[in-house]
Amino acid sequence: MGIALRPPTASVDRHISAPPAAVWRLLVDVREWPHWGPSVRRAELAGGGSQLRPGARGTVWTVAGVRLPFTVTEFDPGHRWTWTVARVPATGHQVTETADGCRVRFEVPWWAMAYLPVCAAALARIDRLAR
Repeated sequence: MGIALRPPTASVDRHISAPPAAVWRLLVDVREWPHWGPSVRRAELAGGGSQLRPGARGTVWTVAGVRLPFTVTEFDPGHRWTWTVARVPATGHQVTETADGCRVRFEVPWWAMAYLPVCAAALARIDRLAR
C-alpha cells in the first residue's frame, strides 16, 4: 500500500491480486458500496439501476444516517471515476491493470487527507471481496 500527497490531491493505493474487471464491478455498482465503504450505509441512483455511468446522479447515505446527493463528474469505463458529494469534490477511484492483478488508487482533495485511513480500509475490504 502506498500513500502520496501531490497537491491538489492526496492518495492511497493498494495492489489487489484479482482481475481488474472484478474490482471495477465493485467500484461502480452502488449496491456494493456498503460492503466495502466504511462510511456508506446505502446508495441509489436517480432513475434506478445500480451501475454508475457518466454524469450519473444519486443519493448516498452515510453510516451516521446523513443523506447526501452525488454526481459522477468523470467516468473512464474500466479505469477511473470521480464524483462530487453535496456539490463538494470527493473521492477519485482508479483501477490500473498489473501483471498479477491491479493497482487500485483512491484520491481525495488535499484538504480531506484525514479521510485517507477510511480509503485504506475500503481498499482492504475491496481486496477481500474481489478475491
